[in-house]
Amino acid sequence: MSNSPVQETIDDVFIHGIKRFFRFEATGGVLLILATLLAMIVVNSPLQPYYDALLGTTLEIRIGEFELSKAILLWINDGLMALFFFHVGLELKREMLSGELSDPKAIILPVCAAIGGMVVPALVYSAINWGDAEAMKGWAIPAATDIAFALGILALLGNRVPASLKVFLMTLAIIDDLGAIIIIAVFYTSDLSPLSLWFAAATLLLLYVLNRRGVTAIPAYVLLGIVLWVSVLKSGVHATLAGVLVAMFIPYRTEPGQSNTQLERLEHDLHPAVAFAILPLFAFANTGISFDSVSFASFIHPVPAGIAMALFFGKQIGIVGSCWLAIQFGRAQLPENCRWIHIVGVAGLCGIGYTMSLFISSLAFQQGGSTIGVDDRLGILTGSLLSGLVGYLILRMASNKEENSDEQAET
Repeated sequence: MSNSPVQETIDDVFIHGIKRFFRFEATGGVLLILATLLAMIVVNSPLQPYYDALLGTTLEIRIGEFELSKAILLWINDGLMALFFFHVGLELKREMLSGELSDPKAIILPVCAAIGGMVVPALVYSAINWGDAEAMKGWAIPAATDIAFALGILALLGNRVPASLKVFLMTLAIIDDLGAIIIIAVFYTSDLSPLSLWFAAATLLLLYVLNRRGVTAIPAYVLLGIVLWVSVLKSGVHATLAGVLVAMFIPYRTEPGQSNTQLERLEHDLHPAVAFAILPLFAFANTGISFDSVSFASFIHPVPAGIAMALFFGKQIGIVGSCWLAIQFGRAQLPENCRWIHIVGVAGLCGIGYTMSLFISSLAFQQGGSTIGVDDRLGILTGSLLSGLVGYLILRMASNKEENSDEQAET
């Protein structure tokens, strides 16, 4: 029995609405918020034992003498997040070859902003926690920016903000991600295994050969990517860095009959899985905060307080200050049609650490048998919430002023 025309119209509208929802830039941020709220609801309900049991369940892969055994939480943080970093790596390579990062003059201001936005928050956190060796492990937590959230909130403003500001934020966030990757590689590694590092080096050599010989078959790179991930995982260097390394070897060539390169198509195909599955799942697994032991003292403890203040104050001071210095010394200029209030607003949005901050936090504390006696995630959520809210309000206020001035000019 066929559907009526009315039913078909309703179905078309429903399907079109779903497609628009998942294409909307802010959707990734919305799903992250929902995943966070769901995790908190579950952890503070009778379902908490099931939540803990699920994330603590061990999954094993065994091939002969080879064994890979991890809890589901670590499969998410070490495995699925490697795909996230792979996607970040694809974006970095594309931007360096043909995007905003390919023009040295255009990236001076966002590079300065990114450096200031990493250094100053780290200094703020360190100043608050100086003298506590355990707490100092988290110095890099507020250095990162959550690109999905920041761009999602900016997308809510639509055409109220200059297009150049979106490019500035995108470039700043990408450079920020690169800085976070370097920090993880240098400062958050455990005891190194020389044999595993040799395996990783050999795999990288094979990836290089594939790229230089013009091999465009993505499955070949994926297979070697899995080998590299296992090698890096066993080496002591954090496994997610394998994702970035593999991305650097994905061919940036256009095949006959195709308008986009293999890298661009792969980046486009991976985006829905990363934004709408991997990151929300990561948020759900890492933001289950129990409120049973949370008090005012929990928020003013040096670790969460340091993270929150570094994200909120450190990011804004670092980004705005470094931009001001770059412009004062004649090395850069404000993005087209942008004013200082726009830079201040973007600096606020960059204080949304969230995903990257949670990830670095898991390396600094949770997976390292932390004894700090407080939930550092409180600082991440508090600082990110305040930063996002203030950044949005500043940019909204700037757009309202421009609309009012335009109306006065017309009259």
